[in-house]
Amino acid sequence: MFLVLFAGKCSKDRYAANREEMVKDQIISRGIQDSATLHSMRKVPRHKFVPPEFVGYAYDDTPLPIGSEQTISQPYIVALMTELIAPRKGQKILEVGTGSGYQAAILAEIADTVYTIEILPELSESAAERLKNLGYRNINVKCGDGYAGWKEAAPFDAIIVTAAAEDIPQPLIDQLKDGGVMVIPVGPMMSVQALTVIKKQGRDIKKETVLPVRFVPLIRSK
Repeated sequence: MFLVLFAGKCSKDRYAANREEMVKDQIISRGIQDSATLHSMRKVPRHKFVPPEFVGYAYDDTPLPIGSEQTISQPYIVALMTELIAPRKGQKILEVGTGSGYQAAILAEIADTVYTIEILPELSESAAERLKNLGYRNINVKCGDGYAGWKEAAPFDAIIVTAAAEDIPQPLIDQLKDGGVMVIPVGPMMSVQALTVIKKQGRDIKKETVLPVRFVPLIRSK
């Protein structure tokens, strides 16, 4: 089961200055330059994607818990992963690990269509409702095992995996378009992983390590 949502505009709010400060001090200062990424980070209301008790910390330079032992990533990491896949108009992007829906919203402000998979039903349902209420209509939310990707919607121009895998899922590589790019944290669970960029050119798969990161594990179906 999945829900189809559509992209809308997020109205201005009293947190606009917080977002601008976040982008300036946490993102641009660390070298993020892609204009579409910066615009999206300035626009999407991150405070809408965290539990009420953490709203006051929504624009801090840190990940935050969102329930079910999951987190919303640090703003810089969200921006970095977005810039690494270089999303643009006309593209179809897959996200594995919906969480609160924040990364999906960032991508939806840029690309034409976003497909996002979350294995935990409670997070999948709440993210779908949240994105709907915010007016996003080009996001498809599915509850399922992200390791297997979304074969029915493939191929994808780009894939973002927002949970750590011990190995790179072959189904996700198979579902990348020729010329597509994927970014994924790879490494042991509950330890330091390597944020890895995979570029697909025909049968040639190129891998590049970007920086050490810590992500929650990619949960598999039993």
